[in-house]
Amino acid sequence: MASKQQAADQQSLFTDDLFYFILRLRKSRIRSVAERVRRMYPDESPERQARRLIASTSAISFAAGGLVHAPAAVPGFGIVYEGLGFVAGASILTRMHLYLVLEIALLFGKDIDQSERVKELVAVLAACAAGAAAPVAVALTLNPAFAVPAGALAATAVTQAIGESAIRRYKRATAPEAAPVPAPARG
Repeated sequence: MASKQQAADQQSLFTDDLFYFILRLRKSRIRSVAERVRRMYPDESPERQARRLIASTSAISFAAGGLVHAPAAVPGFGIVYEGLGFVAGASILTRMHLYLVLEIALLFGKDIDQSERVKELVAVLAACAAGAAAPVAVALTLNPAFAVPAGALAATAVTQAIGESAIRRYKRATAPEAAPVPAPARG
């Protein structure tokens, strides 16, 4: 019975292959980053360590989000190059956010091989798709020069939202059970 439960708790081989081959998700890298943060800041709480990861990832998101839309500022053929850059940039940002969530999970003592992580990663994919809509809308409707700052700010906002959401989820999951509140005395 225990082996059935253990097998049910593990991600399927298909899921592992999908994350590795399609999204280039490397769990060994994720584990090494989380361990490095723990070594660098041993006296900090998992929440504070996670915020350090979010800050680092946000800086990269800001740069990547702006660079993805920079070709739109070139009159004429800029939109074509922006489309190509958008696909590549969206892939990089998505992968970066997946890593961030799994790194935060490790900081809070979660097993990144559990099937529960799959739902969390699907939520990250949805958030990345929603975050991509804002700069695309700006690029299509306004002056293309606005696409660069909109892309940078949108990517940063998505990173921070994903990171903070992961902290809330894992913090809540590791919080000790609250003591029951006694019913008021009837009088």
